[in-house]
Amino acid sequence: MCWVSRRGPIQKAVRLAQRQAARQNLAVTTFSGCLLVTCVALSAGAVEQWGLFEVSFTGPDSGSPYLEVRFSATFSQSNRRIIVPGFWDGGGTYKIRFSPPTQGQWRYETTSNVPELNGKGGVFTVTAPTGENHGPVEVFNTFYLRYADGTPYHQFGTTCYAWIHQTGELQQQTLKTLAASPFNKIRFCVFPKSYAYNQNEPERFAFQRRADGTFDFNRPDPAFWRHLEQRILDLQRLGIQADLILWHPYDRWGFANMSDEEDDRYLRYCIARLSAFRNL
Repeated sequence: MCWVSRRGPIQKAVRLAQRQAARQNLAVTTFSGCLLVTCVALSAGAVEQWGLFEVSFTGPDSGSPYLEVRFSATFSQSNRRIIVPGFWDGGGTYKIRFSPPTQGQWRYETTSNVPELNGKGGVFTVTAPTGENHGPVEVFNTFYLRYADGTPYHQFGTTCYAWIHQTGELQQQTLKTLAASPFNKIRFCVFPKSYAYNQNEPERFAFQRRADGTFDFNRPDPAFWRHLEQRILDLQRLGIQADLILWHPYDRWGFANMSDEEDDRYLRYCIARLSAFRNL
């Protein structure tokens, strides 16, 4: 318990304390005319080391969130600080994702140019990895690869550039084929490809389509991104690294013609949404 006050009008003190407590993740209650502020940070449960911690917030659902809202969180453990960008996930939903590199208790606090998303925070516990969770692949001794826990990684990859842009049945067939194969890495694309053996029109695209058939590069389609993330997790369960191509020239939809500014925003969005997946 931080403090007890009997001074001044209690309702005014309650309102003042609630505003301050909201910035510091404290609980405010009254008891027998006294104001109690309890030092209990919001808890978000537990996540494995190198797992995916995700927290959602409610913010603006009008205007152009992709362009206008700046949103990030600082994750801290002892003297370590890691700043992670957040992202808009459609409607009034905003998310932060973080893959904790160490076990123990972590804290986070958000920063935003939007009051509803600014100064939010909490604590969570990171537990030991389980099963086949060896962490992300990293460079070892310049010429080698290994997982973060030291387990050797011997890359044996394949390409399937447009598999997430095929029918659901074909995507499931691809996953079954990969499960029975020796491959531990697959290279594929965010944007669909147009070439001799791939002329189909995908069901989903990274950006929303206008009525005239063109794409609005200032408005991502959250449904596409959630689908992509599900496929990355499907590969993770198979022990397969996702080698993702962010741009390519084999295009008939206009994605290869985005401006430098649009490319930059798209890249930042990819980083915010996807960098916490340990197999990416």
